[in-house]
Amino acid sequence: MLQIIRKWFDRNFSDPQAVYLAFLLLLGFSVVIFAGAMLLPVFAGIVIAYLLDSIVLFLERRGPRRLRAVALVFLVFLASLIFILFGLMPLLAGQVVDLFRELPVMINRGQEILLQIPQHHPYITEEQIRSLIGTFGQEVRKMGHGLVTTGLSSISDVITLVVYLVLMPLLVFFFLKDKWAILLWFDRYLPKDRDLMARVWKEMDTQLGNYVRGKIWEILIVGTVCVIVFLVLGLQYAVLLGLLVGLSVLVPYIGAVAVTFPVVLVALFQWGWSAEFAWLVAAYLFIQALDGTVLVPLMFSEVNNLHPVAIIVAVLFFGGLWGFWGVFFAIPLATLVQALLSAWPREQGAAIPS
Repeated sequence: MLQIIRKWFDRNFSDPQAVYLAFLLLLGFSVVIFAGAMLLPVFAGIVIAYLLDSIVLFLERRGPRRLRAVALVFLVFLASLIFILFGLMPLLAGQVVDLFRELPVMINRGQEILLQIPQHHPYITEEQIRSLIGTFGQEVRKMGHGLVTTGLSSISDVITLVVYLVLMPLLVFFFLKDKWAILLWFDRYLPKDRDLMARVWKEMDTQLGNYVRGKIWEILIVGTVCVIVFLVLGLQYAVLLGLLVGLSVLVPYIGAVAVTFPVVLVALFQWGWSAEFAWLVAAYLFIQALDGTVLVPLMFSEVNNLHPVAIIVAVLFFGGLWGFWGVFFAIPLATLVQALLSAWPREQGAAIPS
């Protein structure tokens, strides 16, 4: 057993640069795990600055100096952030309040629909339906109590959230403006011989950058199309549901399945088994089909696709580690790990039989 472990270690860590890189990765993950909550504005600023830097570089190649390009990009980012906070968020909050206000009516409507099932399917008894309704009601009450408790306990975090919203844009600006100064500062603490680190970073930058930029465009396109279609068809809570559908593309397969339930249930409670309901479901499924067969292959043709098993494992692992944000960033993190493994140096071993 020890010999097997030694051979594996020699094959993957024979290069001193690999050992140094492994140490840096372990240090980075330790900082994220143990200090992630405290440094959340810093991490958010780094991610946003990384995404915006490609636009800055694009503008730099066309004439403006970096400071002017950074100022222009930052002003657009700041305007977008203000629109989200004071334009989109109040609209979404209003639709969430309306949804909770209408929830009792929707539950009663759902009970009426369920109680009609035994009339068309005699093998399902009314007692079974009432037992299901009772169980569902208990779960809804527990969920409501949990939301109230969470809301009351999180009031003290409002000030922290405001501070984060002020600090994060400032960090984004300084990360963009002083990018090269920050990189030169880090460069002083890195070894001179770092060909491996440069190769791994190039692979990670290509894969992760293409993936994240593609996902942002996919969220915008799918979410906008869904909002427009839902509004045209007259679906209630169109903006809220369209945003959920757009964000669901962050978690392939699982996200599409999860977000289908609220869309279908709201449509069912609003229209019942009618032609409007059928049109809404058909339009929604058509959008999902276009996203999977046209949009995703077009935007991610240069990105190594993750196997569905890898996606599920990533969601379970990072979700269990960091909760909601772990699920949110599960696929980018899995893409980062895949890029790292692809670029990691290793000695040639015995071929694995197929």
